[in-house]
Amino acid sequence: MIEHLDFGRTGHASTRVLFGAAALGAMRQDRADRVLASVLEYGVNHIDTAAAYGDSELRLAPWLREHRADVFLASKTGDRDRDGARASIERSLDRLGVERLDLIQLHNLTDEPGWEQAIGKGGALEACVAARDEGLVRFIGVTGHGTFAPAMHLRSLERFDFDSVLLPYSWTMLQNAAYARDLESLLEVCSERNVAVQTIKSIARRRWREDDPSPRYSWYEPLRDPDALRRAVQWVLARPGLFLNSSSDATLLRPILEAARELAEGRARTVEDAEVMGDATAFAMEPLFARGVSEGI
Repeated sequence: MIEHLDFGRTGHASTRVLFGAAALGAMRQDRADRVLASVLEYGVNHIDTAAAYGDSELRLAPWLREHRADVFLASKTGDRDRDGARASIERSLDRLGVERLDLIQLHNLTDEPGWEQAIGKGGALEACVAARDEGLVRFIGVTGHGTFAPAMHLRSLERFDFDSVLLPYSWTMLQNAAYARDLESLLEVCSERNVAVQTIKSIARRRWREDDPSPRYSWYEPLRDPDALRRAVQWVLARPGLFLNSSSDATLLRPILEAARELAEGRARTVEDAEVMGDATAFAMEPLFARGVSEGI
């Protein structure tokens, strides 16, 4: 069984691996059903999707008709204005076939203009608060990619009492000194305020190279070596208080879940920094985001 941890102040004990439902975005329903069977098999009880994840919400809907009560259900809106975000929330509820979301998140809120609009008067945050007041959502979070994510999350938390944050966390990202410094500041604030911290891109190897003919099931190239992938997952989960969102490459879901289960059941030793550093060298790993060079996805 995968370890459970209180998801911030929500009152829900979530599995420390959350199912990243972006993996379902381009699937047929029969394939999505098989993936969700693995989610059920490993006892994962927290699903993270988004309005922008293709058909993900539609693929989840049939499964949720039977298992809605078993999972904490999160979605995201990328709209920055109040009306757009409201429409996005209502569309997600309709596509998922549910009456309420457990968590709505402002999606990738890291650029200055978008942040000012979403947080300000008439912005998306107002729609999220109204939806919470009406019982359409229970909690509100914020997500981000890129090297500015932790710093922008800190600003967001200064303006509003978000229940969760989401951002990249991997060995290669933490080699950026500014990112690591901002991340530690964010984690301190989240610990003090009991804000849930979700991590993404734990098994990222690098951005795809143009001459790489491999099948592409995620926008970045993931680690595929079984031992390196296991170490990457267990290295993240060795840090107390963090949740790990599974990759959008569904072919890697079971290895990720197995690595988490192995750790929870005491069948894994502590992964040392030197080991993940060695993997970074052996597999020519690169940070997905570099300040001033590659911030977007």
